[in-house]
Amino acid sequence: MKTVKDLNIDGKRVFIRCDFNVPKDEDGNITDDRRIRGALATIRYCLDRQCKVILASHYERPEPGVYEEKYSLKTVVTRLRTLLKIAETITLAEDVVGPDAKAKSVALKAGEVLVLENLRYEAGETKNDQAFAAELANMADIYINDAFGACHRAHASIDAIAKHFDTDHKAAGFLLSQEVNFFAKTLENPMRPFVAVIGGSKVSGKLEALVNLIEKVDKVIIGGGMAFTFLKAQGYEIGTSLVENDLLDEARSIMAKAKERGVKFYLPVDIVVSPEFSEHAITKYLPSQEIPVGWMGLDIGPASSRLFREVLNDAQTIMWNGPMGVYEWDKFSKGSLKMSHDIADTHATTIVGGGDTADVAQKAGDVDEMTFVSTGGGASLNLIEGKALPGIEALK
Repeated sequence: MKTVKDLNIDGKRVFIRCDFNVPKDEDGNITDDRRIRGALATIRYCLDRQCKVILASHYERPEPGVYEEKYSLKTVVTRLRTLLKIAETITLAEDVVGPDAKAKSVALKAGEVLVLENLRYEAGETKNDQAFAAELANMADIYINDAFGACHRAHASIDAIAKHFDTDHKAAGFLLSQEVNFFAKTLENPMRPFVAVIGGSKVSGKLEALVNLIEKVDKVIIGGGMAFTFLKAQGYEIGTSLVENDLLDEARSIMAKAKERGVKFYLPVDIVVSPEFSEHAITKYLPSQEIPVGWMGLDIGPASSRLFREVLNDAQTIMWNGPMGVYEWDKFSKGSLKMSHDIADTHATTIVGGGDTADVAQKAGDVDEMTFVSTGGGASLNLIEGKALPGIEALK
């Protein structure tokens, strides 16, 4: 897979697929611009070579063909102007492949940037439509994919568009290359002990990742809602906690495989429980074996946090994907925040998956203490699972 440095781009019209799907507050203000900042190196590299730069990204899930202000990339453009410090040369098109976008792309001058509107305003984007991809490709001489967070999706601006460029005219941006190389090196040749910390709500979403990791790690820590499937598989009462009954056999199989390979497998020993799924419900700490009927677990307890801290003490590599509880609510965020602090305090190489995991690290104020924080939750999980990502395959 080539990177942008391997191509002759001087003075060319360059299409860069970015991932500007950033979180915003109720007023539409960007609350975390890491994905935007992550794309700056590639954008600046192209601008330094007097390229005419076209940026494209999706944002959330608007209804195709219907323009809604809340899904516009206007706020992203405003942040780009501040970060790149070239406000006067960054323009937002009113559409994606319509007359405004096409006219502005033709009129672009060297060192100028055009941002297309939200790709998902066009139905062809998520359908991986060849005709739509051809219209995007016709705007540029060079295609650069720097949207790691979207590489697991076979969408038009990720997959189909790349087929319109030969190998001398398409490549990965710096962010995409960094993400892929970091995960590949970590999984292929980690410093040991290698500890995987896996959380989140469901086993089903991370089943393949767990199966793959058991072959590579020395220890596994399980937290979040997915822990209750493993606890029930061991015969414990879990009340009304989140559980996937159809995966109990798979859970037992994973634990048996870990034991067979000598991989230490850790589950929460105490739980923060509540009689209802509510931010304001009453709570109490109980051992994992003592969850009452009618109560549900919503976070790991303090004893679990202490145990997991001990597990991490000798780690040389830590890969973390998934929160330990319902971290969005302060009452049930302590386990996730403590895990973030404990991982950041180790001397290990620490890799944080994107999505919710990165949000926890951000909320805990630990992002700068981590070795690497991914910009893509789903994409990083697919890499851990050993799957081929459409966006990467299309560049080969």
